[in-house]
Amino acid sequence: MDNKELKAATVSSLLWKLMERGGNAVIQLIVQIVMARLLAPEQFGALAIMLVFVNIGNVIVQSGLNTALVQAKDVQDRDYSTVFWMCSSVSVVIYLAIFLAAPSIAAFYALPYLVWPLRGIGLIVVINAYNSIQVAKVTRDLQFRKIFIATISSVVLSAFCGIAAAVSGLGLWALVIQQLVYQLTNCIVLAFEVDWKPCFCFDESRAKEFFEFGWRLLASGLLATVYQSLGNLVIGKQFSSVQLGLVSQGEKYPQAVGSMLDGAIQPVMLSAVAHVQDDLAAVKRLVRRALKTSTYLIFPAMTLFAVVAPNLVPALLGEQWRSSVPFLQIYCFVYALLPIHTTNLQALNGMGRSDLFLKLEIIKKAYGLANLLFCAFVLKDVHLLVLSYMITGLISTFVNASPNKKVIGYSYTEQVKDILPACVMSLCAGVLSYAMAMFLQGGLLVVMVQIFIFVVMYLGLSLLFRVEAFAYIRGMLRKVISKK
Repeated sequence: MDNKELKAATVSSLLWKLMERGGNAVIQLIVQIVMARLLAPEQFGALAIMLVFVNIGNVIVQSGLNTALVQAKDVQDRDYSTVFWMCSSVSVVIYLAIFLAAPSIAAFYALPYLVWPLRGIGLIVVINAYNSIQVAKVTRDLQFRKIFIATISSVVLSAFCGIAAAVSGLGLWALVIQQLVYQLTNCIVLAFEVDWKPCFCFDESRAKEFFEFGWRLLASGLLATVYQSLGNLVIGKQFSSVQLGLVSQGEKYPQAVGSMLDGAIQPVMLSAVAHVQDDLAAVKRLVRRALKTSTYLIFPAMTLFAVVAPNLVPALLGEQWRSSVPFLQIYCFVYALLPIHTTNLQALNGMGRSDLFLKLEIIKKAYGLANLLFCAFVLKDVHLLVLSYMITGLISTFVNASPNKKVIGYSYTEQVKDILPACVMSLCAGVLSYAMAMFLQGGLLVVMVQIFIFVVMYLGLSLLFRVEAFAYIRGMLRKVISKK
């Protein structure tokens, strides 16, 4: 497609992805509030432990091959089937490993009831072998409307099933059912939406080609997932499943908001960069636009979330979750940095530089692991452990940004200039919003006042200083409205 067609497809895809992420986040937020009131922190801690093994399994199953399909210049239906059979074979092996290891895992954490829930939730790995190919095809073709339909259908049905199971007194199984129904529904809906079905064919040469690109992403993904999961495993063992439940609950909401906004932009950017990877000037323009837009949205969202958390969490989730507030505020800072990480990394993937991607992951995980182990086993403080994520995240922004000066000519100095307006405006709006809460009593009314003040301040500063990202988003929305 030419530049005009690519621009139109990119804008359309971005809007669909934003709606998908936004709808998913809103519904999930409501569901999590309900589930948090019905279930105990220990049960959420047990879920976090189980998801460690599921997430690692998903990374191994995909093996970077889904990204290889999106990034490749030319892909045929035969290629999708080749990757599908590769992923499916691995998924069966991974699930059998989880099934057999379940009793040992349960014994290690002194949670005997974990065995069959773990075996149940492990089926997600098998389902994802098919689902990841569907998503790769849709992403490559910039047909994000189909993902929107699948996601909303999945989150609604899984929410109903999960809440019904929790009300029925199924405890941990309610969380397992919710996860399984979501993944299965997503797969079934996309099966009707996506014009592809696997065939009994396998191209060895293409398999080798895809794996040559994907194995580095596999290694990178494993490093990232194992590192991220290690924190949950260490907290669950070194401290308690209750503490893990509080930490995971504190992370859940900033992660949902951050992923909603950043996750809408980055997959679109990856596909768009892959289409113009031979034009460095065009690549740089796309990357800069993605970084400006994502930080303009995520910085204020995370700042506002951190400011209102002390009043919001007890009011919505109940007093039993008040101890999760400090964790939530720390994670707000961590996920505020998300667009800097993902924009730079997706630019490398879109340019086919998975080798650099892997090198960066090795460097980051080396110092991140040292921080984690020091806080857990020397300082023995769960708050300092979570705080270390903030420190390593800040350092990682420099690490992730450094290669793109050479790859696409986008220096860290330019990146700082691009994100500075959103950073300063978020800080100003956050300080004013926080100050107002000091003169009012706690509760949802205070939260609403804080949100109003923050939004008015942020948008007012955007208009006053004619912020580029604000003008771009406003112009894009006007185009959409005028078309309707």
